This record gives sequence, C-alpha cells and structure tokens, in this order.
Amino acid sequence: MDIFNKCYNYTLANDLRAKGLYPYFHALETRQDAEVVMEGRRRIMLGSNNYLGLTTCPEVQRAGLEALEQYGTGCSGSRFLNGTLKLHLELEAELASFLHKEACCTFSTGFQSNLGIISAIVGHGDYVICDKENHASIYDGCKLSYGRMLTYGHANMEELEIQLKKVPESAGCLIVTDGVFSMGGDIAKLPEIVALAKKYGARVMVDDAHGLGVIGEGGRGTASHFGLEDDVDLIMGTFSKSLASLGGFLVAKAEVVDYVRHNSRPFIFSASIPPASAAIALASLRYIEAHPEIVERLSHLSAYMRRGLKARGIPIIEAETPIIPIYTYTAEATLLRARQLYDAGIYVNPVLPPATPPELCLLRTSYMASLNEALLDEALDIFGKVFAQPLA
Repeated sequence: MDIFNKCYNYTLANDLRAKGLYPYFHALETRQDAEVVMEGRRRIMLGSNNYLGLTTCPEVQRAGLEALEQYGTGCSGSRFLNGTLKLHLELEAELASFLHKEACCTFSTGFQSNLGIISAIVGHGDYVICDKENHASIYDGCKLSYGRMLTYGHANMEELEIQLKKVPESAGCLIVTDGVFSMGGDIAKLPEIVALAKKYGARVMVDDAHGLGVIGEGGRGTASHFGLEDDVDLIMGTFSKSLASLGGFLVAKAEVVDYVRHNSRPFIFSASIPPASAAIALASLRYIEAHPEIVERLSHLSAYMRRGLKARGIPIIEAETPIIPIYTYTAEATLLRARQLYDAGIYVNPVLPPATPPELCLLRTSYMASLNEALLDEALDIFGKVFAQPLA
C-alpha cells in the first residue's frame, strides 16, 4: 500500500474551499495590528494573540533592528555550543526576576518549550496528570516523556484527586495545567490544584502562554493572579503572544532549570532563538514592566466588548480574560458565521472538533490593548448584523 494514500484520499479542505467556507491561511498584507489588510481588504483583527499590541510598538521594533545589526540574522547553532548570546542570558535573567523565580531557560518556540520541559522532568516510573483541555503541546510533551499520563475532566478537581490517588507513593508526579485556557478563556482553578498537589506530594506546572501579560500583578500571569508564585513549581510561557516575538521559556528553581538545560533533547538539539527575536522579547518585557497600565487597558477593553456582545444577545463563554469565545454550536454554523464576519470586515478564529465537542463549536475572539472603543463599537455593530442573519 502506498503510504501517500491517506494524502490522496483527504478531501475535507477542498470540500470546504468549494463551498467558500475554508477558514484557514488568510494572508496578511500588513503588520499584526488592530486593523489589518488581509487579502486586499481592511479587517478588524479580533483573532490575534498579540494581547498587548506590542508588535507595532516603536521601541520594541527598534530593539529588533539594533540586534539584527549587532548580532546578524541568526545564531547557527544550539545554546549548548555556539548559540548562546549575551542577549539570551539577559533575557533569561530578567524573565526570572519578573516572575519571581530563581532561574530561566529559553526555548526556540512555545510548543518546543512544553515538549522540552515535560519530557525532561517526567521520566520512567513517573506520572504526569493533565487537564483534558490543555494545549496540544502539553499532550505531545507527555507522549515524548517516558512517564504515564493521566487526565481529568476540564477544571474537575474531584477527578484530579481521583487520578492523584492512583499514583504510587514511590513515583514522582507532575500536574500540568494551562493557566488561561486558550479556547475557553477561563482561568485554571490553581488554588485547588496547588492544595491537592501538596496533599499528594505532587509538583505543579502552569503553561502561562495566554496568562503572561494578561492577568496577575503587572501581567505576571496566573500564579501571581492567585498569589501562588511560591507554590507553582514550573511556569512555562511564550514570546509569541504578549511579548510580540517568537520563542518560549521555563522559570523555576535554579537546580530544576539547570537539569532541564542538560537533559532536554528539544533544547539541546535545536538552534537558539535568533538575535532579533530575543531582543524583541526582552524589549517587550521591559515595556510591560515600565507600563503596567497596559495590562489594565487590555482588561478594560475586554470587559467593554464582553458587555457589548451580551447586550446584543450573542452567546459567549464568561471569563475574565481577553479571550471571548462565541458559541456557534455546529461546525457548519461556525464556518458560515466566520465567513460572514470575514466578508463584513472582522477576522475571528473558528474552533471545531476535536478542539471542541461536536455540538459546542465556537468562534474564538481575542482582544488587544491597541484596540479602542470606536473600533470595538464598529465590530459590535457588525456582530449584531451578522448574527441577526438566518443561517442559510
């Protein structure tokens, strides 16, 4: 049998293209901003993870240009060998300080961070327990490890305790959860998770890809939001969202970070973050520290939009973050509404199975501090008109 048969028999994408409902790979012609030009037309961007809008911040852009001129385009090697720049060390030191941890290790992408952290920490005979709505990179990190993975229903603390009881006293155990869940926008029940971890002798890892720059004191994330920075053992985050760049990181105790540096295959065998990307992440971090009010502005705009959608009778998932999912229920309705919104001038992300249950599909909208009330009012008017149309 030809191994390519699965490719030749895959028709879903072409079927959707034929119906004019294919929602992916729309090409941007301008910067990642509150308003973009996408495929020749202006759209309001309500589908980006650029939460603080720093991709267009002049001082952040300048830092990237200066690093490009000073260090060149890339490092051409892993951090282990020739790929460590003084810039990487500065970024790691300032991230650790910002998040009130002893040390930091950076990875080339956020996805790679979870692969590298989990597979290094969870070994033979260990257990890793995951919320069922954790990001795909967490699941893949668990698969890459040699430990046993258990899962619990989303935010179901009773199920988490049931799974913890299955772990032998002689085994190590790591509980991994998203801090802010990327599809639902809800925040993990971190106080309960920490309490259960202490009760059963487990360690806690939080994926704060969507929490950094969004919640917590000055944008310090989920552990800070709950006052649990000393109780969360591992915090992972990304640079591709609030830090306007590309890459990821781990902060933890110095001994733990040093162990990961020397035992994580995705870290050891990957080229390091390019100079411009590292400089942009560092400049974004410094901007957040100097302007904590930007985090409050993001929260205000998100609440403004949430109120506006509810006032128009549009069914949303309640949360406290700039991720506001809109229920569209079926896959067909989701794709149709996404297309109608796109044609009317708004970009949003359709979320379909397996990322959701079949009858709970949704449109994921997300918001940036660089938006303003006038743009949100324009978007709300479009939402109102589109959702008033019958599905046909």
